[in-house]
Amino acid sequence: MDKNAHLKRVIVDFKKLTPEVLKLLVERYPDGYDDRNIITFKNAQGERIEAVEVLTEDTKYLVKISAKLEYTMENYVEDDYEDFEDDDPDAIMEPDPKDMVDGEEEED
Repeated sequence: MDKNAHLKRVIVDFKKLTPEVLKLLVERYPDGYDDRNIITFKNAQGERIEAVEVLTEDTKYLVKISAKLEYTMENYVEDDYEDFEDDDPDAIMEPDPKDMVDGEEEED
């Protein structure tokens, strides 16, 4: 049996990403994530979702993968979020597509 089966499962889209979850992601994947870390599943609409997992004491977060997420993780600076609450989804700003290295913008 999965030792994390008792945890609440939360799927997180980039638009709902909070400073707390972003920090957990950067701590868990300091050099970024790769194919071994990606979990694939179908959502309620039958769409294929790719996500990476981070755990807290009571919650398993499945954070949807996107170019915006990768860019934000690569450019993470904890001090950028010190004026925000840990659970404030408005704290994480969408990166400017011009700033993103490959210039590709994924649709959510």
